[in-house]
Amino acid sequence: METKLKMIYWKSEKFWVGKLLEHPEIMTQGETLEELEENMREAYLLMALDDVPDDHEIKELALTV
Repeated sequence: METKLKMIYWKSEKFWVGKLLEHPEIMTQGETLEELEENMREAYLLMALDDVPDDHEIKELALTV
């Protein structure tokens, strides 16, 4: 199955940075635009992972932001 998503991206001082419009929580970077696209595909697949095993565990994390 093919999924088409829109990526907003820009060039910072050193890296290309981007995030998905449909999933703004998914953001990544790359040294080249091609690397950014590859990293974005990988980040999306990791975030959309459906095959969590039945014997998984849950842990709450505390973050200071």
